[in-house]
Amino acid sequence: MKFNGKTIVALTLLLTSVWCSAQTEKPLTIVVPTAAGGGNDAMARTIGQKLGVLLNRTVIVENKAGANGSLASEFVAKAAPDGNTLMFGYIATHAMNPALQKLRYDPVKDFEPVGLVGYSPTLMVVNTGVKVKDVKDLVRLLKEKPDDFSFASAGNGTAPHFAAELFKMSTQTSMLHVPYKGSAPAINDTIGGQTQIMFPSLFTGVPFVKTNRLQALAIAGTKRSPLLPDVPTLKEVGIAGVEVEQWYAIFAPAKTPKETVAKLNQALNKVLEDKEIIKRIEGHGADVETSTPEQLGEMVRKDLVKWRQVVQRAKLQAD
Repeated sequence: MKFNGKTIVALTLLLTSVWCSAQTEKPLTIVVPTAAGGGNDAMARTIGQKLGVLLNRTVIVENKAGANGSLASEFVAKAAPDGNTLMFGYIATHAMNPALQKLRYDPVKDFEPVGLVGYSPTLMVVNTGVKVKDVKDLVRLLKEKPDDFSFASAGNGTAPHFAAELFKMSTQTSMLHVPYKGSAPAINDTIGGQTQIMFPSLFTGVPFVKTNRLQALAIAGTKRSPLLPDVPTLKEVGIAGVEVEQWYAIFAPAKTPKETVAKLNQALNKVLEDKEIIKRIEGHGADVETSTPEQLGEMVRKDLVKWRQVVQRAKLQAD
């Protein structure tokens, strides 16, 4: 078979197109540092599905729970910096846990910030068997019976852990810390009564409050939530300094090309403009907020300083 010049050019273009298509069809993996079924997982899957459509790529959400997010963080930090592996990080993986413990990854040096996803305030809940009407009742009980109460957390260095420690400092009360491997088992044991108190994210805790499996006492944030309009902030009831808003963001491995990061940031921000995505995320108790990679990086650095100071002031140690 003979090929003329035009045929050769056409074949070359076709083969180039097929090769490029094969390259772009490589799956994009978003690693979630918590178990499937939790609030972080739900948010990552909501975003990942839309991101896949926008980028015309298959998006895989992979759960790597354990060690308070450090297993997932190490995995992504060591991944090839080609833009095909991302992390759905949050305040614990990139600010709180590194402030409390020596880890095998650096939240600043080992990652390229891609963009912020949103915030969710922390919610103070108690087991329904704890006979209290409000936070003041609980503070009174904690002072009367300091050895009778424990609080659950999603692990050392997580937002539920830090929020409870700030609450203890502010109210001069005492509770036993019981760390779990994630929010799901922590909430289950709080519902079951093995622990009595927890500070989950609003995103995680609201479903259990709505079904009367947990009692909400206060919001550990700057404002009330429209999902729980009758629940006051801790500041409203006279307890200051316990404002813990959990943020969620996307990160890539360090040395990922700037143009790749910029493309991912643009796509992420486009996804977060979608009204249906906003509705789904806000319906769970989180507020959507976007950023540039530079703004996210600066926020991580400031938060590290903030939580290291809290660790020192409260003399916290990993339990």
